[in-house]
Amino acid sequence: MTTADIRETASEPVVSAPFFLRGELVEGEDVTHRSRDLGVTFATPVIDLDKAVHPRAEVPPLLNVPLAEIIDFLVATGERLRDPDNPFVRDCIDRMTSTHVLPRSVLEAQVVGAAYYLDKRLLETVVAQNFPDPRALDEWIPKRDFTGRRSFVRAFAPRLIHVLPGNSPGTAVKSIAQGALVKAVNLFKMSSSDPFTTVAILRTMADIDPDHPVVQSMSAVYWRGGDDAVERTLYRPQYFDKIVAWGGGDAIDNVIKYLGPGFQLVSFDPKTSISMVGRQAFDSDEALDTAAELAATDVMVLNQEACVASRFVFVEASADEVDRFGQRLHERIVAKAANSGDTRPLDGELRDQVDMLTMLDEFRVFGRTDGTGLVIRSDEPVDFHPINKIANVVRVDSLDDAVRYVNVATQTVGFYPFDRMADYRDRLASGGAQRIVRLGEAGPSTIGNPHDAMYPLHRFVHWMAHEDGVQER
Repeated sequence: MTTADIRETASEPVVSAPFFLRGELVEGEDVTHRSRDLGVTFATPVIDLDKAVHPRAEVPPLLNVPLAEIIDFLVATGERLRDPDNPFVRDCIDRMTSTHVLPRSVLEAQVVGAAYYLDKRLLETVVAQNFPDPRALDEWIPKRDFTGRRSFVRAFAPRLIHVLPGNSPGTAVKSIAQGALVKAVNLFKMSSSDPFTTVAILRTMADIDPDHPVVQSMSAVYWRGGDDAVERTLYRPQYFDKIVAWGGGDAIDNVIKYLGPGFQLVSFDPKTSISMVGRQAFDSDEALDTAAELAATDVMVLNQEACVASRFVFVEASADEVDRFGQRLHERIVAKAANSGDTRPLDGELRDQVDMLTMLDEFRVFGRTDGTGLVIRSDEPVDFHPINKIANVVRVDSLDDAVRYVNVATQTVGFYPFDRMADYRDRLASGGAQRIVRLGEAGPSTIGNPHDAMYPLHRFVHWMAHEDGVQER
């Protein structure tokens, strides 16, 4: 079916999603697609695969651009993105509201808020934390080992394909910045939920300076994940060094089949975050209210669309106490959902699963399946993935019992009371968890810290050694 045919039969207009290829905006409505979450039709140009690939015979445009100059350009971009009159951001939000599950106010806050990542001090800190000697991004660093053998090492500009997630439009800002900091040649595969934000950022950059090497190093396109004709062409070591992949299990599995010698994966795997609430929360009504508010804050990070958003809250309490906590947690989730304007109903399968639990004695459900938020109390975690403002409160006799549910897919653990965190961090790390924070602080993170148990920029670059033999002392 052509785009014109769809327009004649659809009740709503087809949304156009342009591409951006190495400084050039590419518009067209040659191919139609369906968004993952809402099933909305959008149209894109045909991908010019030759234009999407930067030949290896050509030195990457950013290779010899000083890192300080790159950071200055990113900072200028951040200022433009935060400008309420930025036409590219306004147009992006207008289009994205038709394809994304989150309400407009949340999307606007995400895009503008993410622009604060483009801060000079922040970017310099990220580089310093990722590289023992950041000069390696700008030059060949001389080294000499204890035998007298001399060498030079450089963090060489890589060629990266970024498979972006659909849950958080703010990730596009961070990914573009990281790609620029390592001086990469970058091809961004946008998601069907958000085939707009990355292009809006790159158009903003081009509006500042269309010939800047950062702009010339960036391309953003969309194709349906798993499209063999596109992926068998692009996912090759002669074109790219690494795939930087965000997304669910299916997206990661699809990428893995193309990996081989010289073509690596840097994966931000699907993760689940949890909360752990100790018995001290029941010392007083004030403490209980505080714990419930902090837990609700973590559940509702990006309206529970983010990986850091808590889904399981393990509470060290009696049955009566945990129900008191569950009721207060529910009230606060409902309030936060209402304030955001997000009252998406649960999908049919999830609604049926929750409805079934209401008929079983071992579960208690606070709230309704109408998308306003709910809490499920149980003695073991439910066997489905809580999403769309659902928290599963799991009663445990001791937080020691909660540790056994931690595994390598556990990203963030929000913890209360704060003074017990140090007692659990080694056990949580041993279980596979990657981050422990104070309850209520799952969203913000310390600048430059590891992400998903790694320093990403250090993984992105192509480490190159030039060895120059033994030199006389």
